[in-house]
Amino acid sequence: MLEDKVFSGERLTREDAIKLFQSDDLFTIGRLASYVAEKKNGRNAYFIVNRHINPTNICVNRCKFCAFSRSKGEEGAYELTIEEIIKKLKDGHGSRVTGHGFSEVHIVGGLHPDWPFEYYLNMLSAIKKEFPSIAIKAFTAVEIDYMSKISGLNLEDTLKTLKKSGLDLMPGGGAEIFAEGIRSKLCPEKISGDRWLEVMEIAHNAGIKTNATMLYGHLESIEDRVDHLFKLRDLQDRTGGFQAFIPLSYHPKNTEIGGFYSSGVDDLKTIAISRLVLDNFEHIKAYWIMLGEKISQVALLFGADDIDGTIIEEKITHSAGAMTEEGMTKEELAYLIKKAGKTPVERDAFYNELWKG
Repeated sequence: MLEDKVFSGERLTREDAIKLFQSDDLFTIGRLASYVAEKKNGRNAYFIVNRHINPTNICVNRCKFCAFSRSKGEEGAYELTIEEIIKKLKDGHGSRVTGHGFSEVHIVGGLHPDWPFEYYLNMLSAIKKEFPSIAIKAFTAVEIDYMSKISGLNLEDTLKTLKKSGLDLMPGGGAEIFAEGIRSKLCPEKISGDRWLEVMEIAHNAGIKTNATMLYGHLESIEDRVDHLFKLRDLQDRTGGFQAFIPLSYHPKNTEIGGFYSSGVDDLKTIAISRLVLDNFEHIKAYWIMLGEKISQVALLFGADDIDGTIIEEKITHSAGAMTEEGMTKEELAYLIKKAGKTPVERDAFYNELWKG
């Protein structure tokens, strides 16, 4: 029986995962996921004091699910100078929202047609010089692949050069869904799922920890989701370089493919099944920006153990119709966690404990 497998620590198969997605017994799935989460992290639920920076929305790719990107010269297109990025960090560092200051800056953006590789290296070194104690989590696998092309370096040398300039770890974006049939409809210009996995494997081997994501609730099937999770589990078996998995719920506004928001039931089920399948991931994140504050709070009872952070200024999901705030204070995050019956733990970028409520 599937429950026996979970309680005995036996690995779930693809067939098990498909059965779970097909099941309507949400509470049993949640109970099993909660058991696994508590076995790994006790009653702890993590958050981080962080700041999102999106340097540009100008992008050579125009993914059909993306409402953020613009072409050069298009209305709403923007590009930040390094000085503007430093100013944004200075303005928020040590504010009412952050208290003692940011632990991490999260940087992702469009694939700018004109910026040289040196722009990114200079950005990293400028942030490190100004804020030596802040961890820089930057650039999706898609951005790394693009930087490899514009620099003429192979992936390994691209990543090592970025690391020397100040890159500490990488986010998990750009994974979307690995199934090529669906990926070609969502983002035909984007790198393949296999290339995304290759970039991450090389990053892990270069000593760069990363996250991993899956975009769900658009055109994909249950089998596509399961295939995605198992490809991540296989890579984690080889490298151990993923810190957290973040299921990202699709937002339909202002996109080419349209559709609907995911349901709360699907959100919770996807979080819970992710926790059960990804037995070699320490953390499953309920990204409150996408899920909403209340579903993220409930997700802490369905296998999630992290609700991300203060964020401050999120642009990408809000371009597609996110109904959440663009940021939350440390106190608000701790309150949500406490009210879910969990222990709030402020962490740094590498899950070291900074404060416990």
